[in-house]
Amino acid sequence: MPTPSQEPEEFDAAFESIEQQLSLFWRRARSVSHTISRSLHPEIEPGAYGVLMILLREGPLRVTELAALIGIGKPSVSRQVALLERIGLVLKEDDPADRRAQRVILSPAGAAEIEELRRRRLSFFRDALGSWDLTDLSNLAGYFSRVNEALATAARRKSDTLRHTHEGPGANPAPRGEVSLADED
Repeated sequence: MPTPSQEPEEFDAAFESIEQQLSLFWRRARSVSHTISRSLHPEIEPGAYGVLMILLREGPLRVTELAALIGIGKPSVSRQVALLERIGLVLKEDDPADRRAQRVILSPAGAAEIEELRRRRLSFFRDALGSWDLTDLSNLAGYFSRVNEALATAARRKSDTLRHTHEGPGANPAPRGEVSLADED
């Protein structure tokens, strides 16, 4: 099987198609998330669903940890957390590892609401993709995983290269944190 370096023109064409399809998928999925999230509260941004799902899956986290997991900037996550706290879906608690810091946790109301939002999202996508073979869905999930891992690895390499270039070869690089291709809300 040829590699991108062996057939760069074909790679470019395939990548442009992938980029177009991912962009379209992202916009449509975000629109669905927006509609479902707004049914919970009119001020909730689509990204809040991601924050709530991560808290459900991971448990209590600092805002910086949430930002790193989502791949967006801390200010964007802080705004979402502030709104979610104001409407009672999350709470803040002292971090037992460092009393100066706080962790964000799901409130009982937040846990109930995220389960309802999750149910609605799954229902939408089950209706939309219900005719697909389960093997195709699993393969698609695997491809998305591979793409995301490749992008994360490339972004870390790029970040390390830029850090090395700006700080010089003998500099002590900053700790490796979240690397984002785009600061999306």
